Amino acid sequence: MPTLRSRIGVLTPSSNTVLEPVTSAILAGLDGITAHFSRFPVTKIALSGDALAQFDPVPMLAAARLLADARVGVIAWSGTSASWLGFERDDALCAAITAETGIPACTAVQALKTLIDRHPKRRIGLVTPYTEDVQAQIKTNYHRAGYRIVADAYFDISDNFAFAQISRETIADVCTELVAARPDCLVILCTNMSGAAIVPELEARLGLPVYDSAAAVVWHALHMVGTPPHHVTGWGSLFRH
Repeated sequence: MPTLRSRIGVLTPSSNTVLEPVTSAILAGLDGITAHFSRFPVTKIALSGDALAQFDPVPMLAAARLLADARVGVIAWSGTSASWLGFERDDALCAAITAETGIPACTAVQALKTLIDRHPKRRIGLVTPYTEDVQAQIKTNYHRAGYRIVADAYFDISDNFAFAQISRETIADVCTELVAARPDCLVILCTNMSGAAIVPELEARLGLPVYDSAAAVVWHALHMVGTPPHHVTGWGSLFRH
């Protein structure tokens, strides 16, 4: 087990109630690895101007500066907004965070892309809580980047707080339905949806990797602070590689 104390800073949408307990639970078995959170306002996921403006870098950088006061080793954006805003937004955000704080940064979407890239055909089964138009924009961005979304499902919700109310059983049922399209992996795309805890059961039953976005960013952050992710147990196959 790792013994070097490491602090992982996590940027959190203000209305998210899932990712903080999940992140802490994933790290609970690691000696001296702790998560520290900073919020900025996000309450609605949509393509309207006011909803898109929530992801302006100014409040995100302000939240990152607060994490820097805790002398964290990495700052991780545990959100999936780059999936509909464009992948370049996360690249720019990470560069800005590092320029502002001197601390390396990563994001959930970057982590998911790295995990999906393990599969040469990059065939994805995608589950999100979002609305139809947001889902369509996500699919467009992934297809442009060379990913193949062969099956997808969405819950048509825009209230970010409400994403956490989708039951684990409902998420599992939808994931199961997508397997018929024979994806290489399933992606649960939203850090405020309760997917991480059901990943081991889904993988055992469905026979393919399942990547939850809240878990994926923890996996990436552990790499960045020099802690081998395989020390994490009980949260799915991504931590075993």
